[in-house]
Amino acid sequence: MVCASLVLAALAGLLLSLAVGDIDVPLADVWAVLTGGGDPGSRFVVHELRLPRALLALVVGLCFGLSGAVFQALLRNPLASPDIIGVSAGASAAAVLASMAFGLSGLALSGGALAGALLAGTLIYLLAWRGGVSGGRFVLIGIGVAAGLVSLRSYLMTRAEVTEAQNAFVWLAGSLNGRSWDQLWPLLASAALLVPLTLAASRSLTALQLGDEAAGGLGARVERGRLALLACATALVGVATAAAGPIGFVAFVSPPIARRLLPGQGAALVPAALTGAALVCAADFTAQHVLPGVQLPVGVVTSVVGAPYLLWLLARAGRSGRGG
Repeated sequence: MVCASLVLAALAGLLLSLAVGDIDVPLADVWAVLTGGGDPGSRFVVHELRLPRALLALVVGLCFGLSGAVFQALLRNPLASPDIIGVSAGASAAAVLASMAFGLSGLALSGGALAGALLAGTLIYLLAWRGGVSGGRFVLIGIGVAAGLVSLRSYLMTRAEVTEAQNAFVWLAGSLNGRSWDQLWPLLASAALLVPLTLAASRSLTALQLGDEAAGGLGARVERGRLALLACATALVGVATAAAGPIGFVAFVSPPIARRLLPGQGAALVPAALTGAALVCAADFTAQHVLPGVQLPVGVVTSVVGAPYLLWLLARAGRSGRGG
């Protein structure tokens, strides 16, 4: 019932995004367009202008939510979110470098962001390795790597032209403005591959959450399972960041929300992914309409909403004596 409710919430956000805008389209006409009918004007507004952005919001949120749930469950640390431990910073730094130093755009820029996320994840893993990987050590090293990558990114921004820096700032805030089918298709193809791989690799997650010794005693292949999950989660962050920029707090907040909706269900990977999809879709709708005539980056809305919620969540966990 929880998963069904999250799916309905995400679909409601999708339909609302398709219907409301500078030109309102009745829901009946939206449905007609989605089923292959509708008049030419409605088809252009819904299919060409709004549908790619709305679907992109859903898929990006799904990727961030699933990735955050894997990191937090695997490393057994509520701070183990890709936007804190440096994975998102690696993707954004590589994208800025590819854009400003090499003039890349489109699929090449997306590939650079994905490569940056994978390189950052690999670097953090190698630095955190001490006969195994401790969640706390991984997070601390990730925070340090993130600080270095943010410094590199800031340096590149100071060397850029004003217009390039302005465009980069909008992208770094996490933005879906101006997105089209060209950005959606690569993301859909990547998600169609990575989401099933992540769910398949998660079969060893329950054992790994018990610790390396206990997992090994149960017959789990500890390092293979951990590497597979980290690789899938890092790749999910990379493709989502490549499509929409480093949208903050989605990967951080979606897993705790899902775990509280389904207490006692472990990592709750699928609910976390659905929570992320609904969250980004709602945040993007808010970003488009909260200020008349202004389209905010969606990352601004998720940060404004996510930061106070995170503080409330930590305060509530502290009062009840439970972490994470």
